[in-house]
Amino acid sequence: MATPKNKSVQKAFRMLRAFQAPDEWLTSAELSRRSRLPEASGYRIIQTLEEIGAVIRDHRGRYAPGMLLLTLSRNVAHDRLLRDASNVILEDLAKELDLIVHLGVLEDEMVTYVAKAGANARFHVHTEVGAQLEAYCSGLGKVLLAALPLHELDGFLEEGELIPLTANTITDPRAFRAEVEKVRRQGWAVDDREISPDLRCVAVPVRDTNGQVVAAISSSDDAERMTDERLTEVREALERAATAIGAKICRTGGRSPFRLPPPPPRAFGTPALPLRMVSPTSH
Repeated sequence: MATPKNKSVQKAFRMLRAFQAPDEWLTSAELSRRSRLPEASGYRIIQTLEEIGAVIRDHRGRYAPGMLLLTLSRNVAHDRLLRDASNVILEDLAKELDLIVHLGVLEDEMVTYVAKAGANARFHVHTEVGAQLEAYCSGLGKVLLAALPLHELDGFLEEGELIPLTANTITDPRAFRAEVEKVRRQGWAVDDREISPDLRCVAVPVRDTNGQVVAAISSSDDAERMTDERLTEVREALERAATAIGAKICRTGGRSPFRLPPPPPRAFGTPALPLRMVSPTSH
């Protein structure tokens, strides 16, 4: 005797397959037509899918694939969505700051660069999309580690010693825990000459609409130019960009900012990919 089929599950998957792109927004009626389902039945199914996070709804009543689906499809779709959603915003930010900007995620206890902008910036950091960087000594990594549950941070620190890359690298586990807690409280992180003696970097989280950290963005400059005042300017610009990226990824209401808002009035071991900085005078 054949195993009975759950037609509700089949119908739900038919609706999910009706989306043809991660950034496509459709009404319940459009999804029902594509799925060849009665509109009333389709509406009930889409409400359930929204409740579990498989789809998200915007202020106009249209639906798009949700972060749950992207998580289930693992890092490929997730990274592609982050890259596609952030490219224009990061390019605008890099032009505003005249600096290279990175977006990264935590994978296997390393930071993976998902996107990079600012090829013509005055201060060059020779990195590549897809390359990985140690988390404990980078601004991106500190932000992403600060978002972990405490038991996962414990596991990270138990994996191995924190090897010094410069005289400023934090290598004592207790001091590093204190640094992560500071990042968690203030909402941003600094790499203060910890990867390279002539580099200073600031990073901020990218959050979804539930406040969960899904990525981080950072920007670096020559340590002498990245004064505390300049670092604050860069951090505030990064925060505006992070908000725009988060809204674009998880549009659940309001108008999604595709461009940066105007700036406010001014008043464990050797890195997988070594960082090489080039000063403006060496071009």
